Order: sequence, then C-alpha cells, then structure tokens
Amino acid sequence: MALIELRGVGKTFPTVAGATEVLRGVDLTVAEGEFVAIVGFSGSGKSTLMSILAGLLRPDAGEVRVDGQPVRGAGPDRALVFQTYALLPWLSVRDNVRLAVDAAFPGWTAARRRAHVDEHVAMVGLAAAAGKRPGELSGGMRQRVAVARALAMDPRILLLDEPLGALDALTRGTLQAEIARIWAVTRKTVVMITNDVEEALVLADRVIVLEPGPRAHLGPSFAVPLPRPRVRAALNHDPAFAGLRNQILLHLTESRARRAGAARKVTHA
Repeated sequence: MALIELRGVGKTFPTVAGATEVLRGVDLTVAEGEFVAIVGFSGSGKSTLMSILAGLLRPDAGEVRVDGQPVRGAGPDRALVFQTYALLPWLSVRDNVRLAVDAAFPGWTAARRRAHVDEHVAMVGLAAAAGKRPGELSGGMRQRVAVARALAMDPRILLLDEPLGALDALTRGTLQAEIARIWAVTRKTVVMITNDVEEALVLADRVIVLEPGPRAHLGPSFAVPLPRPRVRAALNHDPAFAGLRNQILLHLTESRARRAGAARKVTHA
C-alpha cells in the first residue's frame, strides 16, 4: 500500500472575477521512504497541492489518504517546510527547534527533549550557531533551522514547498547536498515542490510534472535511476542526467505552449 494517495483531488478558489479552478483530477501515490519531486511553472498550483497534502487546505473534490486513512487536517505525521523560514525572531536557533519538540513530545523529560533538539541542530550543521537568533544568520542558515525544526518532530512525511527558492545559487547547491545527506540518513518519505528541474533530478527518486493551470493536474512521472550520492558537478557531464533533464524541460515547454494556444482560442472565440 502506498503511504500517500491522492485520488481525483480538485481545488477551486473564489475570486473577484469568479471561481478559479486551480487543481482538477490530481492523482498521486508515494511509497514509504520515497523522495518525490513535483516540478512546474510558477502559478500552476504547486503550493496549493502542498497545502492539501499537509492538511492545511481541504480539497473540494477527491480525497487524500495517508497510510490508508483519510486526511482531515494537519497532523504530526506530516511536517511542512516553506520557502519562507517562519522562525520566531526573538528566539535562538535552539529555542526555535525546541518549540516544535515540546509540542510534539510533551511526555518526554526535559533532558531527553534537550538532547533531541541538540541532535537535530547538529544534524543540519548549526551546533556552533545554536545560541544565535535568526537575524544573526544567513538565509541558508535560517532555512537549515526550518529543516531541523521539521525533522525534530520526527514526521513520517516531510513536505518541502520550494524551500530553496529564495537562496542564491551557491547556497542553494550546498543545501541541496545537505537535504540529500539527511534523507540518506533518515529515509523519511519526502514530497518536494520545485520549479528547478535540475534540483529535482539531484534529489529525487521520481520527478512528476504538474501541468500548467488553471485546472492543473499531474502529468508524466520520470524515474531517476542515477546512482547516489549525486554530485551536481559530475552530473553535468552525465548523459543520463542530461537526457532526463531535456525530456522534462521539453514536456514543460510544450505543455505551456499548448495551454497558451488554448487560452488564445478561448479569448478569440
């Protein structure tokens, strides 16, 4: 049985101009321990889909199941990392992570919670900065705190909503390697949203295209058989990597062109 199942999921939002159907007929299965990346253009409904997976939004059609049970809302089995860091600025790195641990494990002793916090702060390479506040950290370091906070809740599923999108290229590459290393250690089930095809291929077992909206749905799925660990510099010279990247980019480009052509026909009808 798949750990995550979406069947016919749809979502519509009211707007001043009328209802906008963002998602329609989204079907998805994710196995336990699998790393899946969903790629698509900005505005195609990726974050809406992620919020539905997290239980922050209820779909208007279809259903979401985790481990065979319907998702009715947010839960401790799923942790979401946003593109924005969402850290409390007056708390240290350690205390931002501690808040999540205290909420997730209220029955633990103070010593056990403290050790758990320190373990996850160290896991993302921030032990030396544990006493610093977010304002004293770089953007990449803040995103590490957000990842540590999510992992410290020990969720079965880690949801990453374009967590590296706001970072510069060098920092983004460093954190890609860090996420890959952490996944290799923890083997959490991961669903990641990104608009960077190469990033998806570096990290994921499988890349799925979200077709352009409105009424976006999931398109073809591309297995990524590239051996791990994957080194970005080496992959640039790998014909299999280049072939997969080009297939996905071609599909995205053609899908957007078809969508634009259909929109023009509607406008001139």
